[in-house]
Amino acid sequence: MSLSDFTAGDFRVLLSQISELAVAYLGDMDSRAIQPTMSGLKVVGALQSALPEKGLGLAALQDLDTVIDNSRAQNGRFFGYVLGSGEPVAAAADLLASVLNQNVTAWRSGPAAATVERTVVQWLAEAIGCQEFSGSLTGGGSSANLMGLAMAREAILPANENGVSAQGTVYASEQVHMSIGKSVALLGLGRHNLRLVPTDAEFRMIPAELDAAMARDRSTGKRPLAVVASAGTVNTGAIDPLVEIAEIVRRHKAWLHIDGAYGALAAIAQPEKFRGLDQADSISLDPHKWLYQPLDCGCLLYRNPAAAQVAFSHTGDYARALTSDPIEGFAFFEESLELSRRFRALKLWLSLRYHGLAAFREAIEKDLRLARRLADAIRNHPHLELEAPVELSAVCFRYRGPAQRSAEAENRHNEAILRRVNHRGKVYLSNATLHGRFCLRACLVNHRTTQADIDAVIPEVIAAAAKVE
Repeated sequence: MSLSDFTAGDFRVLLSQISELAVAYLGDMDSRAIQPTMSGLKVVGALQSALPEKGLGLAALQDLDTVIDNSRAQNGRFFGYVLGSGEPVAAAADLLASVLNQNVTAWRSGPAAATVERTVVQWLAEAIGCQEFSGSLTGGGSSANLMGLAMAREAILPANENGVSAQGTVYASEQVHMSIGKSVALLGLGRHNLRLVPTDAEFRMIPAELDAAMARDRSTGKRPLAVVASAGTVNTGAIDPLVEIAEIVRRHKAWLHIDGAYGALAAIAQPEKFRGLDQADSISLDPHKWLYQPLDCGCLLYRNPAAAQVAFSHTGDYARALTSDPIEGFAFFEESLELSRRFRALKLWLSLRYHGLAAFREAIEKDLRLARRLADAIRNHPHLELEAPVELSAVCFRYRGPAQRSAEAENRHNEAILRRVNHRGKVYLSNATLHGRFCLRACLVNHRTTQADIDAVIPEVIAAAAKVE
C-alpha cells in the first residue's frame, strides 16, 4: 500500500487496535512489574530488525506487546527520578496533536495551536503567582534553562553586540541540576565560569556565600552575569531562599533565573513555600513532572518579552511576518530557540480543562503528604535513617543495619540494596549522593500513587537488605 492509499477507514482500524492495547495497559498497570521482563540483549533480539522494504501492514503491530512489556510501568510504585505519570486525558490529546501536525512556529503556521499555547503559558504563570510573565513551551527543563541563561547573557553581556562576548560568571548552588553546567558550556561561557555556592544543612544555597562569591569576582574584573536559584533541587527538593537571593542579584545588577523544573509547580498547592518566584527574570517549569503530562512538556517563563527577542530574534526573509497585527503577526521563533515546534500545548490545555486546576492542586498535595508519610516511617524504623529534610516530595534515606561498616562499605551496601529492590520490580527507587553518602531516593510526582504504594517501600528495602547482608 502506498502512503497516499491509506484512508480514514484504515486509520480507524489501526487506531482501534492501538487504543485497545493502551486501554489494557492502563487497566493492568498497577499489577505490572516496573522492571522490564527481558534482559537488554533479549530486548535487542526481539525488537531490532532489518528495515523492511515492503510494508507489513497490520502485522507491524505484532511486536507492540514486547514494547509494552519492556517499558517501565508508570504505576503508583514508580518513585524513580522526577518523572510525571502521563495523565490519560493529556495522552489522548497528544494523539490528536500528532494528527493535526501543526508547526507551532508562529500564529500564521498554526492559528489555533499558537493561541492555545499562549493561553496555556498564561495559565501556568498565573497558577504560580507570576501573572505578568509570558513565555513558551519547550522540550523540557534543560532547554528552558539554556534559553533562560541565553537571555541573561544577551541582557547583561551581549555576545552579538561587537561580535565578542565579555567574560561573565554564573552562580548556582552545589545542588544545581546538571543542565546548568551544560548550558554555560553551550553558551561559550565555559564551566570554569560557573560558581557552585555552598549550601546549608537543608541543602539550600547560602545567600551570604553567594554575595561573597559575586563580590570576589567583581574585585578581579569578572562580571556577575546570572544567578540560578533552585525551586526544588533534583536530589532533595530543597528550595533556595528566593527572596534573599533576589535582593543580592538586584544589588549586583545580574539576572535571576529560577530553575523550577522539579518544584515550582507545587506553588499551585503550597504558594507559601515559593515566596520570591515573582522576582525572577526567567523561570523554568516542567508540566511533564508535577502536572503529570506525557513527555515532552517544559516551559520557560520570562518577565520581559523584549529580552527574549534580543536573545532569539534572527529571522530570514522567508519567515518574515507580513502583518503587524499583535495576534496574527506573533511568532514563537522570535522569542525562543526552536523554529519547528510541535503542538505541545494541546495536551496540557485539554487536561486542565477536563480536570480543572483544583484536581491538580489536590494531586500535588497528596504527593507532598505521602512523601511526609514515608519520611515519618523511615524515622521510626530502627535500621533506616533519613538523609535530608523532605521539603517537597523527594525522600533520601539509607539502610543502617546492626553490622558495623566503613563509610565506603556502607555506600556499597546501599547501592546493592537499591539494585536488588529495583530488580524485584515491585517498587522502583533512584539514588542520590549527599555529602559523599550513597542514598536511596524515592520521589513522588505521580497522580496514581496511593498510601498502600508508599507503605510498600520500606518492606521492599528491608527484604532486599536481608539478601545482601
